[in-house]
Amino acid sequence: MTAGTDSRSMERIEEKVAAGGRLSFDDGVALFGCNDLIRLGRLADLARRRNAGDDVYFVNNRHINHTNVCGNRCRFCAFSAVEGADDAYTMTLDEVLERARASLADGITELHIVGGEHPSLPYEYYLEMISALHELDPSVHIQAFTASEIAFFARRSKQTVEEVLIQFREAGLGSMPGGGAEIFAPRVRGLVCERKISGQEWLDVMRIAHGVGIRSNATMLYGHVETVEERVDHLLRLRELQDETGGFGSFIPLAFHPANTELEELKGTTGFEDLKVLAISRLLLDNFANIKAFWIMIGIKLAQISLHFGVNDIDGTVVEEKITHAAGAETEQAIAKDELIRLIREAGRIPVERDTLYNEVRRYED
Repeated sequence: MTAGTDSRSMERIEEKVAAGGRLSFDDGVALFGCNDLIRLGRLADLARRRNAGDDVYFVNNRHINHTNVCGNRCRFCAFSAVEGADDAYTMTLDEVLERARASLADGITELHIVGGEHPSLPYEYYLEMISALHELDPSVHIQAFTASEIAFFARRSKQTVEEVLIQFREAGLGSMPGGGAEIFAPRVRGLVCERKISGQEWLDVMRIAHGVGIRSNATMLYGHVETVEERVDHLLRLRELQDETGGFGSFIPLAFHPANTELEELKGTTGFEDLKVLAISRLLLDNFANIKAFWIMIGIKLAQISLHFGVNDIDGTVVEEKITHAAGAETEQAIAKDELIRLIREAGRIPVERDTLYNEVRRYED
């Protein structure tokens, strides 16, 4: 334990968790000051069992990143490109449909779609994309567009966020991913993503989405220039919105990868830090049923270990993730369903294939 988080402070936190109490901002800071990782894991595992039982979820999904052209040019992003650059690309609608069609035979239940905020693409391109994908197979859930992208579409089309969300919902949008949250603190956003919507705007878009019946995930990008206090503030603001709307399906901490970014001088996260963030997220986000380890970012082996640190979702088969790999991720771009089942079973948990909204598709108890 570091100075400032003595054994007595941890004992008080443990008593609070055991009693089902809610942790405070100071408790969160104290947890980040604790370097007894096994103690943190044991406490997070208690909260996981109470909230989620022994089921560990995964989804059979396909990622499609339709364009990397983006006007935000966030300093932590290695994926985005300037329009007209040699590495810039934008898929035609036919190309998007071809990728989706190729994965239908694998039994996917989810299409996960995010991309850059392209300054020239018409609003209709995005609406037609969702509509065409939905028509391709109405049984496949479409999870698409971050809160930042939705706000961008609203500005481009001169409509309100609510009007845009309703149009996408009617076209076939099922839910939204949690990207673009980064760290909510204005200080951090001024340093790493000053052109992107503010943290408060991200929360506002999600509040509106939940209000029109569109559920979403939530994220936090950690391991760059943020402080521990800014991480805790971010988590508690998510918890507050979840109290209000109940619209978040899962929380996914995203480990920063510095390679090929403007923050390349930073070292990136360690496995110790990744497990600590996952455990503390479970403890602070007491109203989130699902804490997800995104294996693409932290590696499949650490994701497996995280199942003993508060995690109950190991994401999915993914297929062709580009954003994290542009920043130097060395993980595979896909994983077989059978391998996910094996990893979950080895950890002593029950593999459960889910759909995007956490409806059970199949249990693998034997």
